[in-house]
Amino acid sequence: MSHEQFRLVPEPDDQRDAMESHTARHELELGLDTFGDITAAPDGTPLSDAQTLRDVLDQAILADEVGVDFLGVGEHHRADYSVSAPEVVLGAIAARTSRMRLGSAVTVLSSDDPIRVFQRFSTVDALSSGRAEVILGRGSFTESFPLFGYDLADYEELFADKLALFAELRTGKPVSWSGSTRGPLRAQPVFPQLENPPLPTWIAVGGSPESVVRAASYGLPLMLAIIGGDPLRFRPYVDLYHRALADLEKDTLPVGVHCPGHIADTDEQAREELWPHYRGYVARIGRERGWPPPSRFDFERSTGPDGALFVGSPETVARKIAATSQGLGLSRFDMKYSHGTLGHAQLMRSIELYGTKVIPRVRELLAEG
Repeated sequence: MSHEQFRLVPEPDDQRDAMESHTARHELELGLDTFGDITAAPDGTPLSDAQTLRDVLDQAILADEVGVDFLGVGEHHRADYSVSAPEVVLGAIAARTSRMRLGSAVTVLSSDDPIRVFQRFSTVDALSSGRAEVILGRGSFTESFPLFGYDLADYEELFADKLALFAELRTGKPVSWSGSTRGPLRAQPVFPQLENPPLPTWIAVGGSPESVVRAASYGLPLMLAIIGGDPLRFRPYVDLYHRALADLEKDTLPVGVHCPGHIADTDEQAREELWPHYRGYVARIGRERGWPPPSRFDFERSTGPDGALFVGSPETVARKIAATSQGLGLSRFDMKYSHGTLGHAQLMRSIELYGTKVIPRVRELLAEG
């Protein structure tokens, strides 16, 4: 079935109602994501990679204690992020936590070996007593391609080929497979073996209809990365995903979103704490990609009801999460709580409020309908 068979059009009301009633039967999972952004000390001095990683561990322990459902750790290979080996970090977190699920945000499969990715996550799964999951994507940066000897010209082929292999590996069964980017496998067992296969696996999508349909074709849950604009503008992608699943005669599957956010005791405090750090990292990335630096007006608009920044008091953020979750028919909402040089103390407070105030309030709001 080709991707061209699906068009990005609104879902009929009866099908949309069916999807939303399916989601309503399952409690929304509320998670957190971090890229291990290099934070600053109170005097503004950047912390070392090592200290930032130790702080990520402390943040994860707190998240588990306050009731967060999932923690995702991103993969990057550049100076502004400390995590290049998320599975190692997740292994350390697994040993210090007991309840929340642990995964990537995302694993850049195109520039990795699918077998090694599976082995690392099956190891995390064992250490965490079955709490591991992987979110596969192509990432928003390309530094890993030259670092690991890949050609960016092969961007699409690498991901498609390696995803096909990983889909076989996650079953936990011996793998027979052949493709264009590596040698074939013949009934190859891969270790360590999973205790309870298959390995939970999501496909992360930034806004490509072809990627949405690809996730459906493999029967894998969809994770939408929403970092700008009104989150509800992604509803057509959700509709496309469910329509593709139906046309492929596959069961309805979860949809999640990843959005940036920051929580403080008041709306004003949250915005004032985040703004200088947000301005810094968005401007830095913008210089690389030809974007203009963000203005305070743009920032304020993004923190409003129709923006992609979930910033404010617990009540403000909870209401925005509830509205987004209902509008998109979500099974999971993950808030990226790390932002450039925003300090460890502010991150810990944001996590605390997310777990103790936002999560129970979101569930109250959803129960109220």
